[in-house]
Amino acid sequence: MATPFWYNAALTLIKPLYKWQIKKRALTTEQLQQECLERFGPFQQPKNLHAFWFHVVSVGETNAAQPLIEHYLKLGHPVLVTNTTKTGQARAKSLFLKAPYEHLFQAVYLPADQKKLVHAFYQKYQPKLLVLVETEIWPNLIDQAQQFKVPCLLMNARLSEKSAKGYAKVQGLTQGMLKGLERLLAQDQATLDRYRNLGMAVNKSQVLGSIKFDIHAPQSFIQQAQQLQQDWNLSARKIITLASTHAPEEQKLLTAFKPYLAQHPELLVIVVPRHPERFDEVFQLAQNLNLKTSRRSAGEAIQLDTQVYLADSMGEMWLWYALSQACFVGGSLNEPGGGHNILEPIALNVATVLGKNYFNFQSIVDEFVAVNGVKIVEDAEQAAQVLIELLNDRVTADQLNQHAQKIMLQNKGSLAKHIAVIDQYI
Repeated sequence: MATPFWYNAALTLIKPLYKWQIKKRALTTEQLQQECLERFGPFQQPKNLHAFWFHVVSVGETNAAQPLIEHYLKLGHPVLVTNTTKTGQARAKSLFLKAPYEHLFQAVYLPADQKKLVHAFYQKYQPKLLVLVETEIWPNLIDQAQQFKVPCLLMNARLSEKSAKGYAKVQGLTQGMLKGLERLLAQDQATLDRYRNLGMAVNKSQVLGSIKFDIHAPQSFIQQAQQLQQDWNLSARKIITLASTHAPEEQKLLTAFKPYLAQHPELLVIVVPRHPERFDEVFQLAQNLNLKTSRRSAGEAIQLDTQVYLADSMGEMWLWYALSQACFVGGSLNEPGGGHNILEPIALNVATVLGKNYFNFQSIVDEFVAVNGVKIVEDAEQAAQVLIELLNDRVTADQLNQHAQKIMLQNKGSLAKHIAVIDQYI
């Protein structure tokens, strides 16, 4: 079923705005040129034809797909990953663009969803199948999968009530996309019901749980963390990571931590802003608060008097969690918020705190809240207070972690079920 004329016309009209946004985000001219080539062509040469193509939007989806991608790379299958965001691509490359997988693995940006571009992409890469992870479905991407006879699966699918209402407003477009999916594997019953109400066929959709629970920290990051513990003399430090933060979370949280940092020289706060274009802004915030700050991008070590460490790098989140005893997962205090993935720190037994605006991960977070496996806070002041309490009261922190591990254990197994479905299309 061809995509409607109005959709393609709208994309043509907004293309200049899209290019302007890319230009605004780019940190260097070289980075801008590379991204424009990958999004608008001519495309990079494929390392391997007939690869398993995974489209993972950003960091969260890349992390979710990590065990799935790793499974097929270990079996010797070539894998192509496309991302929508810079941080997502950096994470994918940090995980897989290294021995022993570099000859099998390639990561590029997803082309803009114009029919001509998407057609050229399929023609060039000739993927064996396309696996969309979690949320992102594009009309021409799915339409051209049918044209090229590439099975298209939506896995680990989640759909909020708000997004479902949005899709319902363009019913014709949505139904066309859903018809193009070979299979839809939902994280939970609420997601499945929403997709079926939008027109997804009952015989092609089911609940398989979330593969996010099968996550594990790559050994290389754990070893790197152990090395840094020694090199930077961190054994006596009490370390909190503020992960995937958005504006104005850094300002509020660092302000709340300032009195604690003044009183406790052993305390260290690692800040990992979600978006790389905000790195300099966050550094300036810490400077304005007169906090002794070191930067990862400048190759600076954590010194005895370092109070704040700005982790202004990409693809290293596992490393910062592995160095921490407690963490705050951002995007959850800002408005409207939505939150980010809490399962990475939990997988490393890091006591986890987040704000109340976590609707993007509602069903997952609620499971942990129900057993007191994470702490939910109302504001930055409460976040700082709770994090300091968890650092100082290891009994409470250990109990929190034990409760969280029970939920992780209960939910494991979705990965094997997803692999069984994908294997039907190989």
